[in-house]
Amino acid sequence: MVVIKESTHADIKDIQRLWADEDVMKYIWPGGLHETEDAVREWLDRHISAKPKQNHYSIFEDGKYCGETHYGIDETTRSAALDIKLFEFARGRGIATQALEYSIKEAFKNGAETLWVDPHPDNTKAIALYQRLGFIQKEMPKHVIAMGEDPDRFVYMELRKE
Repeated sequence: MVVIKESTHADIKDIQRLWADEDVMKYIWPGGLHETEDAVREWLDRHISAKPKQNHYSIFEDGKYCGETHYGIDETTRSAALDIKLFEFARGRGIATQALEYSIKEAFKNGAETLWVDPHPDNTKAIALYQRLGFIQKEMPKHVIAMGEDPDRFVYMELRKE
């Protein structure tokens, strides 16, 4: 059974392990992201204090940590960045679909009008997943570029609340 829950300090070591995994991060942070426990705690505390405009979820299957999903809503544009990361053992089994559907529902419930993702063009499985969920590839908006996203490096896709 898949369980998606708001991340807490009890999940920090799992998040650290996920981020440090070279395979998980190959498209966004080659070699993995190696953060200290304190750095992850500070990052998570920022998410927790900004709820419900952003939230971070830990994903478990039968009690085993599989990965994370999160969203962050920009109140000015009412658009939300959405992301998911899963360990390799958890991919291709519907876990990402369940987790993203949950995160999508929460982001829309908490004020987002548009959700966006920006997978690497070589991450064809992620792109196909987002397409199955209704995301459409578009030109990257200026407000997303202003956040530091690179339209030459990533595929911008969005889903509108309708």
